[in-house]
Amino acid sequence: MTIKIEALTRFPIKGLSGHALERVTLEAGQGFPCDRKFGFARPNSGFDPADPKPLSKTKFYMLARDASLALLDTQYDESTGVLSLSSSDGGEQFDISTEQGKQEASQFLKRYLSLSDEETPQLYEASPHRFTDVSVDSAEMMNAISIINLDSVASFSKAIGQAVDPRRFRGNIHLSGLLPFSELEMVGQEITVGSVHLKIVRRTRRCPATEVNLVTAERDLRTPTLLREHYKHMDMGVYAQVVQGGMLQLGSQIQVRINPKL
Repeated sequence: MTIKIEALTRFPIKGLSGHALERVTLEAGQGFPCDRKFGFARPNSGFDPADPKPLSKTKFYMLARDASLALLDTQYDESTGVLSLSSSDGGEQFDISTEQGKQEASQFLKRYLSLSDEETPQLYEASPHRFTDVSVDSAEMMNAISIINLDSVASFSKAIGQAVDPRRFRGNIHLSGLLPFSELEMVGQEITVGSVHLKIVRRTRRCPATEVNLVTAERDLRTPTLLREHYKHMDMGVYAQVVQGGMLQLGSQIQVRINPKL
C-alpha cells in the first residue's frame, strides 16, 4: 500500500484555526514553519517574551477550555505580519508585528470571548520559541511536528459509529496508507519523503480539546474517553523531529525506515 501525504497544515496561533498548505520546507532540528508562533496568554501567565520559558497550555486561551474559538477564523500573512480574525459577527485585521497590533488583537479576543477586564488576553511572540503543548518537555519537543494517520481516524470513526473529523487532532501532516494505529508502534523509526527524514519520537496523548466540533463549537465527542474504551489508550497520532530537511508537498510518497527503538 502506498503511504502518502494528504494534508499539510500550520497553526500560527496556538488554539486557533489552521492554514492548509500545498508544500512546506523543513529544516533539521526545527519545527513546522510558522507553527504555534503566537499565543494568547491568560492574565498573570508568567510568560516573558524577553526570556521565554515553556508554560503549560492551561496558561493560554485554547480549545480545551474555550470551545468557541473553533468558530473564529484566522488568517496570518507572514510577509506583512497582518493577522485577520473573523467570526459570524464580522472581523478585523491587525499588524501583529507591532506591539500596538498585538494589543488590538488581544482586545478583539477579549470581546469575542466576552471576557472581563481581569481576563484580558495578551498576544505574545518570542521566536524561535513555539507555543506547542509539548514545549514543556524539552527544546527538541518544542520543535516536534504532529503527524496524523487518517486510517487510524477512519478506524476510530468505525469503532464508535460516528464520523470523526481528523482536523480535531490539529496535525501538521496527515498521512494515508498506513495500517490503523500502526504509527503508534513506530517510535524510534524514521519516515522519509525524498530528502526529508523525520524521526518518530512520541505518541500523542489526546486532551479535551479534541472533544470540540470545529463546525459547531459544541463538545459533542468524548474523544479521549472513547479512545481509552476502544483501544486501552488515549493516543492518536505521533510527534516527529526533523533529522534532515527538505520540501514536503501534497501527494508525496513516504517510505518507512526501521531503526532501533529509542
